[in-house]
Amino acid sequence: MEKETSNGPTQPKEKLSLSSCMSGSYRYGSIASEPEDNILSSAETISPKRAYIAVAVLCYVNLLNYMDRYTIAGVLPSIQKYFLLSDSTSGLLQTVFICSFMLLAPVFGYLGDRYNRKLIMVFGMITWIATTLSSSFVTEAYFWVLILLRALVGTGEASYVTIAPTIIGDLFTGTKRTLMISFFYIFIPVGSGLGYILAAKIASATGDWRWALRLNPILGGLGLVLLVFLIPNPPRGASENQGATCIEQTTYWEDVMYLLRNRSFVWSSLGVTAMAFVTGALAFWTPTFLSRARVLQGITPACSKEPCDPSDSYIFGGITVGTGIVGVLIGTSISRKLRNTVPNADPLICAVGMLSSSPCLFIAIILAASSIPGTYACIGIGETLLSLNWAILADILLYVVVPTRRATAEALQIMVCHLLGDAGSPYLLGAISDALSKVKPDSPDWRFRSLEYSVLLCPFIGVLGGLFFLMTALYIKEDRKAVEMLLKGETPVQDESTADSA
Repeated sequence: MEKETSNGPTQPKEKLSLSSCMSGSYRYGSIASEPEDNILSSAETISPKRAYIAVAVLCYVNLLNYMDRYTIAGVLPSIQKYFLLSDSTSGLLQTVFICSFMLLAPVFGYLGDRYNRKLIMVFGMITWIATTLSSSFVTEAYFWVLILLRALVGTGEASYVTIAPTIIGDLFTGTKRTLMISFFYIFIPVGSGLGYILAAKIASATGDWRWALRLNPILGGLGLVLLVFLIPNPPRGASENQGATCIEQTTYWEDVMYLLRNRSFVWSSLGVTAMAFVTGALAFWTPTFLSRARVLQGITPACSKEPCDPSDSYIFGGITVGTGIVGVLIGTSISRKLRNTVPNADPLICAVGMLSSSPCLFIAIILAASSIPGTYACIGIGETLLSLNWAILADILLYVVVPTRRATAEALQIMVCHLLGDAGSPYLLGAISDALSKVKPDSPDWRFRSLEYSVLLCPFIGVLGGLFFLMTALYIKEDRKAVEMLLKGETPVQDESTADSA
């Protein structure tokens, strides 16, 4: 393949500078042609067996991450009773975690596209284990220390979540990558559900909510050992380049501008943001909301001492696990069947999932005052529809972004979706509930109603997310084709036409 060196009027605006891999002049993120015989395929150095083991380890650590993320929600009534917290202050426990996670994701994304990804994940695991374990020893007079430690927990998770999917992307390609990504993301709902269940179970068995925070660091120690000894650090783009091309270096600013011009990435990130708002708020408040619904209906008395009744954490956790597995498997199966015949099938599936889940969640919230079983049935349907999206969203990012910019893309998407999504939604709903509760501060019934009215915001945000995914469907075919051409060492058609019109 001839190298393109022209600086004339037809040169694309984005720097592609196709040149030899051996020239010593690297432009990060652009493609350089090189004869296949002169480049050792990086994928050949990692056996299929080792690749599958690596995915299993990454799935295990992802499970622990999401177990820890929702452990607090599983014992929230007990924590509120212990520290004497209002709803808005309780929401801060999740908000500070998400904020640190969100702000540090771009940092780890930058590092993950340039330095040893395995070492970065190991550092994150050590930080996560230390801060999570330390938070279990905070006494009632030092709630601010618990807030600080929850923020530091986000540091550890940010280093892992931004990088792990890109390693899977460099170990597999095509439908096999879709399958491996689905296995990885299936542990988001599974881990979330187990977080509720195990937290409530351990707190109930020991009579102390702090023990719920100590399980994950213990399991995390095993995860750290597995990361060190079993995870490879494949070269970026190893599974796709097949030795035919190599990828050069650009600046971080060029990476960001590339992503901002990628319309599929932008619109899908907005869709993920809406989904994060809904799932983050509901995941944090649903057990507490349904606990208050039981009090309203006279099924259980109001909590007067810790540990509070954990039954809703058990049930909601079980539903989250079951619907998450079913939803991810259905979404992945539909995607694999339609992708070859419907080029924009993935964002359309995400749109259908978001738009159809919103009325289910709305009905569930309304039913809570009169029928707990009916509420759980609607929550189950709604969560299944939302879970269609988890693996598909990750796969969209991997095939519309070039390999050397994927960690940066993951990081920016995480930052945006948490900044405008679940970083503020638990606190926002808690603040709305607190404001409404002042209307009738001494009424147990109104304590339920105030939280009910605040949670009703979520279905409407879900509809907005569905519209964002419909916009993604308009551009995804073109953006995916552009990445495929770059990996072949060719200039994307849309870049040429843009340059010609300039």
